[in-house]
Amino acid sequence: MSSSLFRHALVLGLVSAIGPFAIDMYLPALPEIGHSLHADTAQVQRSLTVFFLALGLCQLLYGPLSDRFGRKPPLYAGLALFVVGSIGCALASDIRTLIVLRFIAGVGACACTVIPRAVVRDLHTGVEATRLTSLLMLVFSVSPILAPLAGSLVISVASWHWIFWIVSALGVLGLALIATQLEESRPVAARSGTTLGRVLATYWRLLRDRHFMALTLIGAFGMSAFFAYLGNSPFLLISHYGVTPMQYGFLFSINAAAFIGAAQFNGRLCARHGLVRVVQAGVAGFASIALLLWALFAFGVDRLDVLSALVFCSFGFLGLVVPTTAVLALETHGEIAGTASALLGTTQMVTGAVVMGVISPFVDGSPMPMLSGIGGCALIAGLLTWFTLAQAAHASSAPAP
Repeated sequence: MSSSLFRHALVLGLVSAIGPFAIDMYLPALPEIGHSLHADTAQVQRSLTVFFLALGLCQLLYGPLSDRFGRKPPLYAGLALFVVGSIGCALASDIRTLIVLRFIAGVGACACTVIPRAVVRDLHTGVEATRLTSLLMLVFSVSPILAPLAGSLVISVASWHWIFWIVSALGVLGLALIATQLEESRPVAARSGTTLGRVLATYWRLLRDRHFMALTLIGAFGMSAFFAYLGNSPFLLISHYGVTPMQYGFLFSINAAAFIGAAQFNGRLCARHGLVRVVQAGVAGFASIALLLWALFAFGVDRLDVLSALVFCSFGFLGLVVPTTAVLALETHGEIAGTASALLGTTQMVTGAVVMGVISPFVDGSPMPMLSGIGGCALIAGLLTWFTLAQAAHASSAPAP
């Protein structure tokens, strides 16, 4: 492995993890936040949903901006806004203020979500891009593996406000990394000609690209299943199954490790079998296990060990799907990688927020609303893969020589 590939993976992975860290670290504190701010479950979940909406919608802005002005200036602006919003969350004294400031922080964190994918496409394509993406996810894994544990530790010794002081400091660290360790990957000569009209035309072109949209939606519904677990598992595991916040952080970290760990096999598997076959196999495994999990609980099973084991397995398969669909979707759009990455990310995040919003009214303290969301997303991803992917991407899926 070249030193530059490792450095890019390290820097881009850490920067990409800032936004998710701001989500995962405060998951164990959601029940405490509700109690502290006299808010019900739906209101507290809304602070999570608006963060996802901001992460999704604002990618439509950051992508074209990074194509027009380069990758680094929008990263600087986004991280600065994230720091300001997170400091505001640390000072919030009511749930409405927290929700508004979480949205502002999400607008800023969005830059760290969309632009690193474009940087990967600037630097590499094909199997090499898959290797870099998988390495990036390995570094990125510090968030879902360590953040819930860190959040649990923080609320065991201090108030939940300190979680936001810590993520603010991480935003400052991200600014330092971008300034000192990341070179500009978008040449000046490639930036000209990005106007509002051309951006809208580009989005319309991408929306009409069946191959791009099929891959994007497969990844979007895969990620939405993870979001359904993320948004509902704190209340389910802590309130329904009686686990402690620290135990919840451990269980969440294990499932996240399955997702990230499986992604590390992507480069090798894609080189041997082709990117499309890896996606097909990953979706088949993910959907089969997710639907089995739903069926077991629908017929009366209500056991934490069964839930944990099958979620672990299904999210492991999901780790083969999400990074590979992103690489395939961007493969033929190098000249508009920022804009294409923005639409891809927006679709994923907005779909995830919609799924969480659909589940929220049905939350009753039992596992079924969450498992229905996960199963529904898995079924849709499976159908999309079955009907569109095999027909759309044979040419781009050939194994590397």
